[in-house]
Amino acid sequence: MLSVIPSVQTIDFGAIMTFTTDSAQNRFSNTFNYSTQAVDAVASTVAVFTSLSVDDQLAVLWYAYTEMGRSITPAATGAARLQLAEGLLNQIKQMTHEEQLQVMRDLAAKKNTQFCRSYGILSANTKLAFWYELSELMVKGFVVPMPSNYQLSRDGVRVLETLKELDFGQQITVLRKVVTDMGVDPLAD
Repeated sequence: MLSVIPSVQTIDFGAIMTFTTDSAQNRFSNTFNYSTQAVDAVASTVAVFTSLSVDDQLAVLWYAYTEMGRSITPAATGAARLQLAEGLLNQIKQMTHEEQLQVMRDLAAKKNTQFCRSYGILSANTKLAFWYELSELMVKGFVVPMPSNYQLSRDGVRVLETLKELDFGQQITVLRKVVTDMGVDPLAD
């Protein structure tokens, strides 16, 4: 990379132009800066999300899906095989509110339960759709609702605000990454 060159070197191309490593670094670093910033924004948002408490992770997902859910819906449910998740969603609907909350906490905490293993085999897009449908069931009252007085932590608010500022593709990438990492993959070593 040009940035590891310790001194500025000048190359003279005669009357055409003078090119220095300093100017090349400035010119080219700006060219590639957007993609690096985009990757950094996604990675840092995911990193902060995963450092949140389990309840804050669930709250961020709730807010993300209910506030931005209209735009997430086509990306998630359109590409997913939601019928594979229907069985899990039906199981959740049959549970008490306490059991429903525990299942969601177990998913976020990656507990090794039968439910988390069943979730773990779903595709990334099906997991996106699963959480969207779960938020819809919460809104409709079939699944334990988000407590109206829940206070999201400072970092949780930061993740949510950052998520809102990302473009649509980045939002989906963040959400896909966090929901894909939940549960337990029974096929992993």
